Amino acid sequence: MMEKVLITGADGFIGSHLTEALVRAGFNIRAFTLYNSFGSLGWLDQCAADVKGNFEVFSGDIRDPHGVRAAVSGCESILHLAALIAIPYSYHSPDTYIDTNIKGTLNMLQAAKDLGVRQIVHTSTSEVYGTAQFVPITEDHPLQGQSPYSASKIGADQIAMSFYSSFDTPVVTIRPFNTYGPRQSARAVIPTIITQIANGLRRIKLGALHPTRDFSFVEDTVSGFIAALKCPEAVGQVINLGSNFEISIGATAQCIAEVMDAEIEIVTDDIRLRPPKSEVERLFASNSKAQKVLGWSPDHGGRDGFLRGIGKTVEWFTELSNLSNYKAGIYNI
Repeated sequence: MMEKVLITGADGFIGSHLTEALVRAGFNIRAFTLYNSFGSLGWLDQCAADVKGNFEVFSGDIRDPHGVRAAVSGCESILHLAALIAIPYSYHSPDTYIDTNIKGTLNMLQAAKDLGVRQIVHTSTSEVYGTAQFVPITEDHPLQGQSPYSASKIGADQIAMSFYSSFDTPVVTIRPFNTYGPRQSARAVIPTIITQIANGLRRIKLGALHPTRDFSFVEDTVSGFIAALKCPEAVGQVINLGSNFEISIGATAQCIAEVMDAEIEIVTDDIRLRPPKSEVERLFASNSKAQKVLGWSPDHGGRDGFLRGIGKTVEWFTELSNLSNYKAGIYNI
């Protein structure tokens, strides 16, 4: 067995893929999942057969410092992904984002500092950049809190870096751009499009079509996290994970329709529109630092790579056992 790694948010979209990858790589994994009375482990309930039962589960709440300390105890490194991430819900309940994203990160950092963890990979988001002031977006781009969610993540990032500066806590901040793939929530645009088409709809309800995004396939994001975990030179740095490929939401919908061999009409659904000043109009990543520091580059970069990633995502979502978990007829916030 290799070192013991705590993954917070292991029950989520990226966290479950990361858990599978690290178990297969021989790491001793403790998966921090959100406590619930149903005993649900989120997506880990549906993890691959060769992974199931081969990791330790710790059920708790990142907002509770005592539970977080117990989860960190005995672990040599941490991959911190636990967060509230839905932007529309952050308009509805911003207080929960402060508690989970900022206070939760503080709880994890305090425990890691006190218990002498070797390395912490803290998860940021491209949303902290807001609408691009220049492209491609490097790690030196100004931070702009255009939603309560992005503001909470800026706060979490700054807390993480303050522990590095103040206490030499070994933190590296990874900033993924828009990750997509199997298991993603339908609150995200790519699953929203796929599930509507897969359920036979051809008038596809979306919000704004003109904003651009830099989409990263989940396998690439996972490999970036693992590269950061293994790279002591990354400590104290912020590093983008992006495909270095920009595409509009409208063009994304057309790409998905092309892969699914469907003729679609896009309908603007006002409830899906962000407040005008909150919309992030453009995201386009520079991944040169990740290449230099981590030796990482995406396997699904460019338009061809994007279409390959969409193909894999469509294949997963269109399996009836997976599609049945999604409610395509409602707006998920």
